[in-house]
Amino acid sequence: MQSFLNEKASGLPKRKYKMQIVNSLIFMLQEMAPYILLGFLIAGLLHAFVPQRVLARHLATPSFGSVVKAALIGIPLPLCSCGVLPTAVALRRGGASRAATTSFLVATPQTGVDSIAATYSMLGPAFAIIRPIAALVTALGAGLTVGASEKRDKASAECKDATCIVEEGAPEHGGFWHRCLDALRYGFVDLVSSIGGWLVVGLIIAALITVYVPADFFAALGDRPLLAMLAVVVVAIPMYVCATGSIPIAMALMLKGLSPGTALVLLMAGPAANFASFTLISREMGKKAALLYVASIVVGSIGFGLVIDYLLPSGWFALSDATHAACHGGHEVYGWFPMLCAGIMLGLLAVAAGRRIFKKHTKFTAMTKVYLIKGMNCPHCQASVQKAIASVDGVTEVEVDLKSGRATVGGNPSPEAVMAAVHAAGFTATAE
Repeated sequence: MQSFLNEKASGLPKRKYKMQIVNSLIFMLQEMAPYILLGFLIAGLLHAFVPQRVLARHLATPSFGSVVKAALIGIPLPLCSCGVLPTAVALRRGGASRAATTSFLVATPQTGVDSIAATYSMLGPAFAIIRPIAALVTALGAGLTVGASEKRDKASAECKDATCIVEEGAPEHGGFWHRCLDALRYGFVDLVSSIGGWLVVGLIIAALITVYVPADFFAALGDRPLLAMLAVVVVAIPMYVCATGSIPIAMALMLKGLSPGTALVLLMAGPAANFASFTLISREMGKKAALLYVASIVVGSIGFGLVIDYLLPSGWFALSDATHAACHGGHEVYGWFPMLCAGIMLGLLAVAAGRRIFKKHTKFTAMTKVYLIKGMNCPHCQASVQKAIASVDGVTEVEVDLKSGRATVGGNPSPEAVMAAVHAAGFTATAE
């Protein structure tokens, strides 16, 4: 550590550190890109061909079966901790029980087809297998715990108001090719906008940790896994990171001395819980359900972390030599396919950023009205609100600004209809 500080004090290795950061970013991006693109495609197909009404129909009762179904449905969906909220609210208002909704909320943000594939590529098969299993078990525990405290209310078990259901799944009309195009649009446009930013943040944080954190920084906690896990939980619970974006951070921390079990705690707790989730669950299902939700994630993540560190062979979770070399400034030769996928991924991220800039400067030609939207936390929330408002009769144009929380609506729709559509999507709206 002293040599590291001496190098930094001299000011000479600044260029060296910059190159190491670039090398780490390139390595991680090329490792993850093929799997992430595959995950986006599968997610788009799920979105286009599986209607959300079908999902809600199977989740109405607070039974063990509905809790299991909700967890199994949520595990492959690549939605982040805030992106899952509108979908969960729609399920709840579509008739899903508190137990099933909680199970869905816990399982979905921890994993996804994209993050499972990326976990395999960066952390190995053991993590890729255990991560969805841990998400499933934790989701079942959370759902059953909430279900045990849930009073059976026949009036809330079935939603008879058609406006309570937000159709986020397959469109009711359109042929096979129309749905294929919808799958591509959702997977490679909407989802990139939803989790792309968090993925980039995760990669940058991981690269900075890899380069600037001394190798012995976590040595003091290396022999105290439980203490390290508690420290990670304290940081991870309010942390805003998607399941895929958490992978490079966990990998970087393992390279700096944290145990595999502690890394799993970050992979579970980071994506699954944050302040926005707690606030919305409190509003929709009550504070008791929200507290049980957070407690289940904490207990489940630490429990599985201890299992990995004390009961499973450490060799299962050892990072590859290529990962060590590349993340410490080594040079790795890649084939054309990973490089192509990395280029496509960068292109998709650039297009998503360009679309945001273009929308910000779009001028409306029709009569407009501005609404203040509360509850949006990420681009996925923004997209859900925009889609809900666009479906209202009389709306010709709509622009939703995530930062200011304002929706500018063109045309001549009924303000009541606009606010009702936003409410059905899981948010609140007031006319300015």
